[in-house]
Amino acid sequence: MTEFRAQAGMGRVVRGRVLAAQDGFSARYDLDRTKGVFSRPAHKLAGQSYVDKVLVLDTAKGGVATAWMLHDMRARGVVPAALVLNSVNPILVQGAALADFTMVVGFNGDITTLLRTGDVVEIDPAGPDGPVVRVVQRA
Repeated sequence: MTEFRAQAGMGRVVRGRVLAAQDGFSARYDLDRTKGVFSRPAHKLAGQSYVDKVLVLDTAKGGVATAWMLHDMRARGVVPAALVLNSVNPILVQGAALADFTMVVGFNGDITTLLRTGDVVEIDPAGPDGPVVRVVQRA
């Protein structure tokens, strides 16, 4: 089983299907939070549903709005299963904590090229050897 170790993680153990792109993540500017799809036309995942997907993206974008938006998305059940990012900002960390949301960040290599859309992964943000993403099934 292929594993990718992360530098930091938070949240619960989750399993889900990957939706990956070499693009960023902003709950405010990239998403239609009512329909559960990427809505910014220039985003590489435009038109695709993010609901219950493990989003594998490059970095967090945006400011304080993303923090409360994650919480609102969780409350309405229109939320990704988890976020897997190369890098993150403090605002998104706060938002993930507020939303009780699973997120892992910081890998040895570009995680957007190591995982691909359709892979099934298990994320353990508090594994005994540190945060880990395990590939359960390759697309």
